[in-house]
This record gives sequence, C-alpha cells and structure tokens, in this order.
Amino acid sequence: MADAGRNGSRLQEELEELKRLAERVNLEVREEELLREVGYRARSGRCRIKERDVVFIDRKLPLGERLEALANELANYDLEGIYLSPTLRRRLDRRKGKREEAG
Repeated sequence: MADAGRNGSRLQEELEELKRLAERVNLEVREEELLREVGYRARSGRCRIKERDVVFIDRKLPLGERLEALANELANYDLEGIYLSPTLRRRLDRRKGKREEAG
C-alpha cells in the first residue's frame, strides 16, 4: 500500500510539473468537473476561448488519466528549449513519436 501512495505522489508531482510547463507555453489548465448528460459526454481536452488556449481536465478522472490528458496536449507544443525532468521529457517524446508515426 505504501507503493501506491508513493506512486500517487510521483504522479501528482509530474502533473504539477506539466501544469508549470503549460503556463510557460501560454496554455491555461483548468481542472473542472466535466458534466455528463444523456447523449452527451464531455472529455478532457484543449479549446480556444477568446484568443486563449485552454485545456480542460476532468477532475473526476484518476490522477494518471489527468496526467495523460495534459501530456497529450503539451506534446503538440515545441518544447525543445524548455527544461523538463527526464521522466517528463520521455513521456512527452513518446507521444510526439506516436503522432509522427500516425501522421
């Protein structure tokens, strides 16, 4: 059980680092409860609001899924000149590689 706590703490640290990175590339991150109704399912993702890029993250998602949603959005940005921890650099590079293979 202690490992689950450590893993959750590590994921929380990574999510916070991604949020700081988002600020540096002018991407606003909003963690909100995304409402679901019959026939309608809101998902985490990026949109543009009044000339501002905003990514909404469903705060009801497990921590790992919130981290993945934000990492997926940030992988679209040019991050070459920005320092990232090696763990996050690998995480974002993997996503970028998958997009290039699909494209």
